[in-house]
Amino acid sequence: MRYFVASDEDRRLDETTRRTLRGSYVELSDGVTHYELAGPEDGALVVLVGGITIPLFYWDRAVEQLHARGLRTLVCSAYGRGGSDRVRRTYDEALFVRQLAELTAALDLTPPWHVVGTSMGALVAMAYTNRYPEAVATLTVVGPAGLGQRPLPQQLLRNDFVSGFVAQRFGRKLLEGHLGHNVRDPALSAELVAMVRDAYRFEGSLYSFFQTLQDFPLYERQELFRATGELGIPSLLVWGDDDQVTPITHLGTVTELLRPRQTHVITQCGHMAPFERPRDVGDLLAAFAVPHPDRL
Repeated sequence: MRYFVASDEDRRLDETTRRTLRGSYVELSDGVTHYELAGPEDGALVVLVGGITIPLFYWDRAVEQLHARGLRTLVCSAYGRGGSDRVRRTYDEALFVRQLAELTAALDLTPPWHVVGTSMGALVAMAYTNRYPEAVATLTVVGPAGLGQRPLPQQLLRNDFVSGFVAQRFGRKLLEGHLGHNVRDPALSAELVAMVRDAYRFEGSLYSFFQTLQDFPLYERQELFRATGELGIPSLLVWGDDDQVTPITHLGTVTELLRPRQTHVITQCGHMAPFERPRDVGDLLAAFAVPHPDRL
């Protein structure tokens, strides 16, 4: 798909605009990455990997809970999101795994750390764990994507012409419609949409989103779940019982393939548990991470 700037993308990512955003920046091989490393300096490190739409600010509530429990956190905006570059290349799994690996190396962090991924980020986290198992103390996946067959509308997006046309004419509406299904609480849903809408004012944001839909394998990833389960790394599976994006009907399949040490279903919770129920997620992550010094 050819690079484009949507009509309502009225901001450009440069040094001036980045100074208006909270966080830090580092130049990696594919572009500039927006990140935050924070929390108790002596705490075990938790690396948080977001889904397909979200900037790093999505994690704020969860990060606050993890810091209160003595854990240190690293969050970043994936390429094409937040304050990270809108790169003009293939938005596949390799790109996002490489971004995580280069970011932790650039910050001179000492492995292993606890890796947490949500939705598409769960697939990135699992792929990273398979590529760098020695760097991962524990793995947590929350409402993971990767099951089921690619629906017909997304199959059509594989065509560059169709994808470009849909992205430029209907992209904003489709994006915000998708976000409306992520959390149960209408107030939180409005806050989420406002956060993402603001981040998607930067030039190239809708291009990056639709290029990811084209390039990233979001469906039929059973082999990735199986390979991750065979690594023997302690894993935690968390799911909202009212997830409308990655339905909990896949829970049995994921449990069979991933073989998690623990599985927790959060009641009255939608797709974005770290955003919607940060205290519950913080309790689960802290309790799971601490008892595994064998990987540290």
